[in-house]
Amino acid sequence: MPDFVWALLIALIVAFAVTPFVIILAGKTGALDAPDARKVHHKPIPRIGGIGIYLAFMAGVLSVLDFDSLPEDVRTGVIGLLVSSTLIVLLGIVDDYKTLSAKVKLLGQIVAASVLVAFGVQIDFIADPFGDYFYLEYFAVPATIFWIVGLTNTVNLIDGLDGLAAGVATIASITILLVAIQNDFALVTILTAAIAGAAIGFLRYNFNPAKIFMGDTGSMFLGFMLAGISVIGAVKSAATIALIVPILALGVPIMDTSFAIIRRYRGGVPIFKPDKGHLHHRLLDMGFNQRQAVLLMYVISALLGFSAVLLNEVSGGIAIAIVVCVVLLVFFGAKKLGILRMKNP
Repeated sequence: MPDFVWALLIALIVAFAVTPFVIILAGKTGALDAPDARKVHHKPIPRIGGIGIYLAFMAGVLSVLDFDSLPEDVRTGVIGLLVSSTLIVLLGIVDDYKTLSAKVKLLGQIVAASVLVAFGVQIDFIADPFGDYFYLEYFAVPATIFWIVGLTNTVNLIDGLDGLAAGVATIASITILLVAIQNDFALVTILTAAIAGAAIGFLRYNFNPAKIFMGDTGSMFLGFMLAGISVIGAVKSAATIALIVPILALGVPIMDTSFAIIRRYRGGVPIFKPDKGHLHHRLLDMGFNQRQAVLLMYVISALLGFSAVLLNEVSGGIAIAIVVCVVLLVFFGAKKLGILRMKNP
């Protein structure tokens, strides 16, 4: 079997085996998510499930990846990714126990992203659909940090229903995995397969009715890893618009976060103030139950993922047409659902 299949299976098995012990640990240490007016669960739920996802990912990668076979700069970048993602997990654990302020979390995310950049992982250029390159030069470091922190928070913010963030991250990682296979990037296939396996194994306990939440530990880790992997490997060097593939792969959380910022700005409320206007809230208001809403968002994510894979195979003009169609459909759907309007209390 290919190495990436082994990475997926190992991560899946470890997540499946470890998560029950994380549930016990959360109960004994008080890492519980209490219900409130914004949340849809009605009793305290363990919320450090991201520890299981992290351990499963590490098991999948370290069991399969041959570091000695990697070029020195690539090996350094992978080590940087593992080190910086560990920092983001530690930040998430602290937040799941102590509930850090948004500013403190943002600072911690910037530090972790800066560590990754210090290991040589950064966006040096952006390719357009016609094969031309725009070099970022002095903007490479801030652009990379913005990219990583932005994707970290988009996955973090979508974690509002049982199984939603884990399922969307699974679909996104499989999308990037397929693009990596198309472009023959073996390293990225292993990393994304391990992410997919860890998330799938965790979903056994996280799908509705959830026995455990991933918490900020898991959602920030998944977002950080997908952002870092997209910089380190296949998508950065793809012939299409370099960063459009992961943007489409994570289209649901990116769309939801972007519309939340617009909605709150138009409503005159702080951008970081939580509300009940997210896509999953709107679907619940329309009469969908949790499972139905999550499955519908899986379908949307899969369609966006398919468009990302297709984008990597077509010529420049067709690629632009695909992106324009996706953007128009997204805005049409958002308007119909009322996501751009503040919800009446």
